[in-house]
Amino acid sequence: MRSHALLDELEWRGLLYQRTEGVADALADGQLSGYIGFDPTAPSLHIGNLLVIMLLVQLQQHGHRPVALVGGGTGLIGDPSGKSAERPLADPELVATNAAKIQRQLERFLDFGGANAARAIDNATWLTELRAVEFMRDVGKHFTVNYMLQKDSVQGRMEAGISYTEFSYMLLQAYDFLELRRRHDVRLQMGGSDQWGNITAGIELIRRTLGTDAHAITAPLVTTSAGSKFGKTESGTVWLDATLTSPYKFYQFLVNTDDRDAARYLRSFTLLSHADIEAHERALIERPERREAQRALAADVTRRVHGDKALGAAEEVSGLLFGGADPKSLSRDALLALKLEIPVFTVERKDELTTYDVLEATLVGPEALFSSKADMRRMLQQGGVYLNGRRIGPEREPVSSDDLLDGEFVLVRKGAKTYGLVQA
Repeated sequence: MRSHALLDELEWRGLLYQRTEGVADALADGQLSGYIGFDPTAPSLHIGNLLVIMLLVQLQQHGHRPVALVGGGTGLIGDPSGKSAERPLADPELVATNAAKIQRQLERFLDFGGANAARAIDNATWLTELRAVEFMRDVGKHFTVNYMLQKDSVQGRMEAGISYTEFSYMLLQAYDFLELRRRHDVRLQMGGSDQWGNITAGIELIRRTLGTDAHAITAPLVTTSAGSKFGKTESGTVWLDATLTSPYKFYQFLVNTDDRDAARYLRSFTLLSHADIEAHERALIERPERREAQRALAADVTRRVHGDKALGAAEEVSGLLFGGADPKSLSRDALLALKLEIPVFTVERKDELTTYDVLEATLVGPEALFSSKADMRRMLQQGGVYLNGRRIGPEREPVSSDDLLDGEFVLVRKGAKTYGLVQA
């Protein structure tokens, strides 16, 4: 393996922004352990975190050992990087719960077995045992206030104000690097470019304390071509937890990627080969209407985040709602996924169930498909109502058990895009 193989790959994929001068030699000198820290102040990682997760994935793919550091200790304070105001202090029990959830999410991306098995470590192990006087003597003495004031995470907060707690965050992160070097021989820290100041503080602490070198690699912060923050939508953050963002919505977020961003995201967020990605890049130019690159992006990332089953269901639901797929072809997994995305109504199952029984069920509740029975009859007369993909008229028709999708559902469509699912 060439000494620059990892760096070349990161650069090709748009994942390389900054690096320390000696990192190439360190990577060439046998297996290297490298870590990234993850903040557990939320119950889930979000899609923006995938960028730095891919740094760990690529590190492992190139024979090195990835370490995922979950900030059960630093999460009690909060990183000021990129924040315009002081964050409220998090509840210790909540941070511990979030840290465990995030660790399980990271296990989807990294291989925790084999010769370069990943490690997941919680920095609460050492940070919660720290004594204030010892920390100030052993760590604080190595940093001047002038040095700390020069860091971007502090500079950005000088006008609004920053507490001593958040001002000291970089020292805790530096101490993490030192402890990982001592305990697990971790010599590389990676992260987003906004973490460069905190990372280099750790390198300085290791140099001053242990008299040895440490290294850093950062990736550029990901944004959209429109200049907005990646992973933010009108409805909020796109989470990796399926209970916070459904696999279908996750898939749709990626399928709807702007043509200007699709090639860049394919390189950064997927493990597709160079040849496959370059083929998709050509397709973006030659036949953009097919959205082949976006579908490849959505499939690869959704599979790794949620698994094959959830991906299959998301693709089926997308094919139904946007591709005109036959509702009768939907699997049960797809129907259950669909229940999370469109209004669901209930009709009492009886021997002589009719189309009117089904449609009248959709008149109930805040998400009613029709404003009134008169509205429903008018749409029927205009030919704008479909049951299980079949247009129906104003006549009252029987609905047998054979007509039910998976034996219990009827899909109602009003007009071109308004859907409801009736469960019998």
